This record gives sequence, structure tokens and C-alpha cells, in this order.
Amino acid sequence: MFDKVTFNKANTRGVLTRRQMLRQTSTGFGLLALQAMMSQGGYAMPLESAKSSGMADDKVPVSHHAAKAKHVIFCYMSGGVSHVDSFDPKPRLQQENGKPMPMKVERTQFNQNGNVMASPFKFKQWGESGLPISSMFPKIGELADELAVVRSMTTAVNEHAQGNYAMHTGFPFIGHPSAGAWCNYGLGTENENLPGFVVLQSGGAVVPHGGVGLFSNGFLPAQSQGSIIQADRSPAVGNIRPSLSLRDQRKHLDLIQRLDESYQASANHAGVEAAIRNYETAFEMQTAVPEICDLSKETEATREMYGLNSAESDKAAYGRQCLLARRLVESGVRFIELSCITKGIGAGGAANPWDQHGALEKGHGAMANQVDQPIAALIADLKQRGLLDDTLIIWAGEFGRTPFSQGSNGRDHNPFGFSVWMAGGGVKGGTAYGATDEFGYHAVENPCNVYDLWATVLHQLGIDHERLTYRYAGRDVRLTDVHGNVLHDILA
Repeated sequence: MFDKVTFNKANTRGVLTRRQMLRQTSTGFGLLALQAMMSQGGYAMPLESAKSSGMADDKVPVSHHAAKAKHVIFCYMSGGVSHVDSFDPKPRLQQENGKPMPMKVERTQFNQNGNVMASPFKFKQWGESGLPISSMFPKIGELADELAVVRSMTTAVNEHAQGNYAMHTGFPFIGHPSAGAWCNYGLGTENENLPGFVVLQSGGAVVPHGGVGLFSNGFLPAQSQGSIIQADRSPAVGNIRPSLSLRDQRKHLDLIQRLDESYQASANHAGVEAAIRNYETAFEMQTAVPEICDLSKETEATREMYGLNSAESDKAAYGRQCLLARRLVESGVRFIELSCITKGIGAGGAANPWDQHGALEKGHGAMANQVDQPIAALIADLKQRGLLDDTLIIWAGEFGRTPFSQGSNGRDHNPFGFSVWMAGGGVKGGTAYGATDEFGYHAVENPCNVYDLWATVLHQLGIDHERLTYRYAGRDVRLTDVHGNVLHDILA
């Protein structure tokens, strides 16, 4: 299809836009056909459907290669989980416990550094793979053969807000699109009644340090941004319960859409199309979100498996997020992020509950108890429903923690080497990739970074990370900036 068609002098701009052509030729039947197509569920292929209608940017890909995954669930462990206490055992810490570090110690966030600190948690080899996982995660340990643990992750920042932005957007400051927004922009949603990027909260969970910009669309079209859904509140989304009747609200939206389209016909501005899409999605969410959040039809066995009946309110609340994540995957949502609950005894601050600068055993134990059973249930449930193969689960925080103590029983931030893991979505289960040194301080084998992580995620979604770009401020910007290598060794 031609992007522009030369027109006569009656058109003062000298060109006819695609939408004007559809409206003004063949008695407008072309535009009617377009509207009919756009009312159907076809947003999972923005290049072929939206681009041809002028609804999407020319650089949006459909797919660059066969995808192994269709959906992403991001279990974000805000605050920085200690890798040497979870997925990266270090016997040397036991041997050198209480002794000074035998190597140079880099400046830390608070610089109140003590001696070598042994892990208070015991490690065990799990599954046929023998993957070692600590006693913090006995339920996840039972599913070790599904996990691909990356033990050599690094980051360039050492502070929570910057670390959160770096992990979510690839850049340590506000203004860039979140990974969820990039995935939503690149692939769209399979359900036009729900957003393509959803952030779940429950049990009083708050946004990590850095604020809602962590879920932002940045400079991408507005419909790419994350929508926060409160998994245990009604309404689950605060601004989609109208004061008008649905009929009157529909009339208002139709008027707004006609005005927007009239402006768009002359301005041809992508932001107007994004606004129209957002209005329509919000309207449809009024019905779709309450239905998705209604767990009453789930079996008692399912509720028990996820921990929804637990007397521990934080575990039950996180379990609700995990169960809702499965339901969102079933409904075609592209990218779902889960939020940790902050009420665990001994946990860190509200925005970073894994942040134990003191009383690490107590705090990490409380946080692990909150997420272990629900995440294990999510993996097992997806697998038994045949959904794990095309759903990629990511478990990560913004950095790790030091092998030496802060004070007597805490650990400071460590950006030089830490662990994340993935499951499902075509990764090779029972795998440990990369390594830190004997103390778990620096990555020494196959060091990688967040750009490599997101390059791998995009690859599994069928996208070449170097080709998913958006023209902004005079350059083609991408999630992986000018970096990123796909971690092929952890892929099946």
C-alpha cells in the first residue's frame, strides 16, 4: 500500500493520507472495512494489520524468526536477593567465615563492611540435574529441572532506583520504555479487551524505588505502557469504573473518537492513534478485568496449591498474583510483572523488601517463604496445562549482595556478580550458566548483563533485539541500547 498518494490542488497539503483515501474513495467502504477489522482481535501482529492501516510505526516487527515463547511473566524481587544464599552456593564462605576478605573490597552503598559471612541457609542438590538451591526455596527446588540459573549477571549500578531502572529499561534513569512496553509494542496483545503489559500488585505491595516510570512506555506509543491491576481489590483498576451508564459512556467515547480522527486526518500524529486505542482498551477493561480477577471458579485444589488459603497473608496475596498471572497468560496478555509484598517480618523497606542490610536470615527467610510456594505452583500449573512451553518466566532482582557482612548479620549491595533464573519458554532446564569467584563476589565465567538478559527474552519471543528499534531524538533506540548477546547456552 502506498504511504501517500499525490492529489490535486483542491487538497492544500498536496497529498492524500491513507485514512483519507479509505474515507473518500469507494463511498467510504474502505474505511468501514478497516474499522471492522480493527474491532476484531488482531493486535498481535501490528506490522501486518496496524501498520497497513496507519495505526502503527513502520519499525514495529511481527516476527524475525520462529518464536519459542508467546508470553513473559517477570517475578521481580525488589531489593536485591543474595545469590550466595539462594542459587550460588559458596563453600569457601563456610571455610573463611569471620575472616577478613582476602581480596580488594570495592566501596559499597553504605561502606560499613565486615568480614566474610557464611550463608545461614543450607544448599541441596535438586532434581535429576542436581542443581543446587538453598533451603530458602524448597518448593522451587522441587522444580529445579525447569530452571536455567544465570550465576554471572552484573550491573553497572549499585543503588535501588538506578538498579530498578537498569533492570527494567536497560538505562539507569527515568524516561526509557520498560521491557514490558517494548514487548507489547513489538508484538501487541492477543486480547483487545486487556492491555498487553500488566503489572500485578496485592497485599499492599508498592512500586519499587523509581516509581511507576519503571513500567512506562517512555517514548513508545502510549498503549505500550504497563497497566497496574490490584489483584485483591475492587475495582482492580482504579479509573475504569465509570460514573455514567455504559450507553452514555459509549456515546462520549464515540464523540471523542470522531474528534480525534478528524484531527488525525490532518495531523497524522501517532499519539492520537495511541489515545484512541487507550480509550477503547479502558472501555473494554471494565468487563474484562473483573472477570479475569474473579477466582471463584478456580478449584479448591488450585487455590491450595498457590497458597491462597494460607494463614500467612503475604503468601496468600502473592499467590493470588501468581494465579492471576496464569489466567492473564490464558487470556493472551503478552507481558506480566509480579510485585513482592512488603509485610514479611524482618523484610526490608516497603519499596525493596529483599533489602537486608541487617538480620538477613530473618528477612530473606520471610521473603522466600512468601514467594516460594506461589512461584512453584505457577510453574507446575503452567506445565500441566501445556502453557509453560510458550511462557517464559523470569526471576530477578536489581543486584546481588556481598559475601562479607554489613554489621554483624546483614549484607550490602553487590553489582559485580549475582544470579537470576528463567524457566519455560524454550530455555534449557536444570542448567547453571556462568560463575562467580570462590566467594561469590565477582562474575568470572561468562559474565553477562541486563542487555544480554533482554536480548535473550526477545529472541525467545521471535524478535531480533537489534531490529526492534524506535526513532527517538535522532537515533534508533532499542531496549538493549548498543549492547546485548543472546545467551544461547541456556536455550533448548
